[in-house]
Amino acid sequence: MAYDLEEQEQLASLKAWWDKYGNVATWVLIAGLAAYSGWTYWQYHQRSQAAEASALYGELQSAVEAKDNAKVLRAAGDMESKYAGTAYAPMAALAAAKSAFDANDLKSAKAQLQWAADHGAEEFKAVAKIRLAGVLLDEKAYPEALKALEGDMPAQFAGAAADRKGDILAAQNKLTEARAAYQAAFNATDKKNPGRQLIQMKLEAIGGSVPADKGAA
Repeated sequence: MAYDLEEQEQLASLKAWWDKYGNVATWVLIAGLAAYSGWTYWQYHQRSQAAEASALYGELQSAVEAKDNAKVLRAAGDMESKYAGTAYAPMAALAAAKSAFDANDLKSAKAQLQWAADHGAEEFKAVAKIRLAGVLLDEKAYPEALKALEGDMPAQFAGAAADRKGDILAAQNKLTEARAAYQAAFNATDKKNPGRQLIQMKLEAIGGSVPADKGAA
């Protein structure tokens, strides 16, 4: 069927536009499709990684319950090497550190805590630092224990970090500094937190005190 005059003019205009812009339009379309394809793959990859990490974390938890420290550490190593970008990795490192500590494998415990402190989100880093400082305190590695607590801490962990610092300083008989750390811990800990009374007791045990209106509720 022959085109009428109007249709022929439209085709001519389209051909002229394509001759001028067609190549650019094709590349824009290709780029857009590539970006969409990349985004879709990234979403799929993220979901896949999370699912696989979740399954591996389940295996790790089963090993923890079975007190199979060797298996726990293997699972944690796999998690850290393959799924480091997921939230499961620092969770696995903390769980593995507890397992290793309970098995008296302090070297592995410290390694797992250090990994969580280096790679976890802020909350995981804070927990890992405080626990690592505790392990080093038990080993009487006081300078290393204090170093583990360096850096910023989320507000909700400030009290626990200062309390741990007080323990380290008190163990070195640096009582003036320990009192200051315990005082900071006491001030940063919520009145409803039962640990606040323990901090006050430690502070008073080394000659410190808190004003009556700031005492444990």
